[in-house]
Amino acid sequence: MPKFNANLTMMFNEFDFMGRFKQARQQGFKGVEILFPYAHPKEEIGEELSKNNLELVLFNMPPGDFETGDRGLACIPDRIAEFQESVSTAINYAAPLNCKKFHCMAGLRPSIGNSEIIEETFIENVRFAADACRAHKIEVLIEPINNRDMPGYFLNYSDQATKLIEAIDRPNVGLQYDIYHMQIMEGDLTPSIESLLPQIKHMQLADTPGRHEPGTGEINYAFLLSTIDDLGYEGWIGCEYRPEKDTISGLEWIKPYL
Repeated sequence: MPKFNANLTMMFNEFDFMGRFKQARQQGFKGVEILFPYAHPKEEIGEELSKNNLELVLFNMPPGDFETGDRGLACIPDRIAEFQESVSTAINYAAPLNCKKFHCMAGLRPSIGNSEIIEETFIENVRFAADACRAHKIEVLIEPINNRDMPGYFLNYSDQATKLIEAIDRPNVGLQYDIYHMQIMEGDLTPSIESLLPQIKHMQLADTPGRHEPGTGEINYAFLLSTIDDLGYEGWIGCEYRPEKDTISGLEWIKPYL
């Protein structure tokens, strides 16, 4: 049966952040993920995880200045030092919270610069992150993101991601496959997931259009989740969606799975 975790940045926004851990546990979740935990003391996050018997499955590395438009740093040649500092920041959160995966955001492709240098910067930066994470047994994930929600993002397609993973050539680097993004960019979800399964280390979902919970859009999640289960995927699937109304009433779709 699929194993779901709640994204506490997008879900349970009816409650303050620290109160969302309890709400997730009360609704049957055993794992959570967070987009960016850095505004909150890791000691407080750890206390809520322990108190509610939750696993922190995943979070994103620092993206740069998100408020001014940064969407990651990994592909930007003139911000390598800042990227390397962000790796330390992420590890300093992940290690004490026993989080074994984080997403390395690629960033927006620079408007000027050689495309080969930009790609090589990404490859070398992810290698740096992977090497730094190895001692902590942390996996570094890269994720294709659709260019409608995030215009100009460096990484958009699954085949692009798999070629980059091959070039990075680190055992603790894998693919974060977001069903919502890939439906927008590629479609043909079932054969895509089947072919990519050896590289997929984490999955996420939302329906489209709207990025709401399953059952509100065009994706046949009953079929797709059954297929993912039949394929033998044993990892987490993060519920990275914005509830159409309130979080709890929107969880009817997940009750058969929790």
